[in-house]
Amino acid sequence: MSIYHDGQRALQDQFDTRSMADKLYEKLVRDSLNPKQKACIEASDMFFLATVDDQGRPSCTYRGGDPGFVRAVDDRTLALPNYDGDGKYLSWGNVLKNPNVGLLFIDFMKSHRLRIHGIASIAENDPLLPECPEAQFIVRIKVREVFGNCQRYVHKYQLVERSPYVPRGGCTTPVPDWKKQSDLRDALPANDPARKA
Repeated sequence: MSIYHDGQRALQDQFDTRSMADKLYEKLVRDSLNPKQKACIEASDMFFLATVDDQGRPSCTYRGGDPGFVRAVDDRTLALPNYDGDGKYLSWGNVLKNPNVGLLFIDFMKSHRLRIHGIASIAENDPLLPECPEAQFIVRIKVREVFGNCQRYVHKYQLVERSPYVPRGGCTTPVPDWKKQSDLRDALPANDPARKA
């Protein structure tokens, strides 16, 4: 089975890339993670997430944490925590209506890209939840396709500092300044630490 639809095929034919696209699909696209891909994911401290709502409108966001915050539970399943955010739930709310997701992991030092397409589900009582400080729930993603991408346009960046707002065991997570704004105080959830800040 191919991942290509008529729109992609039309452009492949227009630019004479159908044979190359088919060869790359055959060579690179798999339905499970290999050990190198698992290691890449678990070493990552960020990825980009694409979701689609029930009307077909896309949403793309950044997800960050300490290395290992995304786990390869097995060769076909990823798990990651959802931390407190701005309360919109644009991405994970989309998953409740359309579970298809795309993940893009980029190692900016090694110029490596890894794409994952899968089906996401949300669990508030997942067995991993106690291992993830301050997580609201765990998202599990069943891998449908995984493949590397051409790295030639990946710019090299170095990590300067990890975010102090990532929840970590044994310490208090700071409250972001935007949550301290007086006009937002009444709108915060009842148990939000920013109410006390």
